[in-house]
Amino acid sequence: MAVQSAAAAAATLTGLLALAVLARCNTEGDILYKQRLAWKDPNNVLQSWDPTLANPCIWFHVTCNLNNTVVRVDLGNAGISGPLLPDLAGPENLQYLELYGNSLNGPIPAALGNLTNLISLDLWDNMLTGPIPTTLGVISTLRYLRLYKNDLTESIPPLFGNLTSLLELNLQKNSLSGSIPASLGNIKTLELLTLNENMLTGTVPLEVLSLAIVGNLTE
Repeated sequence: MAVQSAAAAAATLTGLLALAVLARCNTEGDILYKQRLAWKDPNNVLQSWDPTLANPCIWFHVTCNLNNTVVRVDLGNAGISGPLLPDLAGPENLQYLELYGNSLNGPIPAALGNLTNLISLDLWDNMLTGPIPTTLGVISTLRYLRLYKNDLTESIPPLFGNLTSLLELNLQKNSLSGSIPASLGNIKTLELLTLNENMLTGTVPLEVLSLAIVGNLTE
């Protein structure tokens, strides 16, 4: 009897876990489908993003892990246009958000700072406007932050100095102004830093220049 009770309990637990995973997958699918509706997609690259399917893991341009949670969205050079929704911060295990080479417009949502597992944020070569959200400076897992060739304005967030795992920071060809934060000198892992073709003023901080000597900066 005890063995049967234990087996029944285990089966119940397994069923509950399966339901939890399914619910999470459906939630992520709802988020991505909402984003699809906000975009124009003349090349029909998002045709497989069908909300009636069990989960988004079988959609094109979406990759999931073994737990069927979304870890990658790959839509570089896809011909899409429109805004980025704050809802994109919903897939909590997202590691790669690759949306470069499109015609995305409007601001970068501050909510993207909630993607605490993000490794790569590639939004370069779009038509994004407004300031760079300070909230991106709290994503300690970030290694690649590429926002170049947009029309981003205001200053470089000093909080970016907290991105101590960053390998590349590419902000060139925007409309950024103000000074270069000395806090960027905290990023000893940084290998590539590009800030040219903006409207930055002042001198390059010694803390940043020192990265070529005491850090890994090569470009």
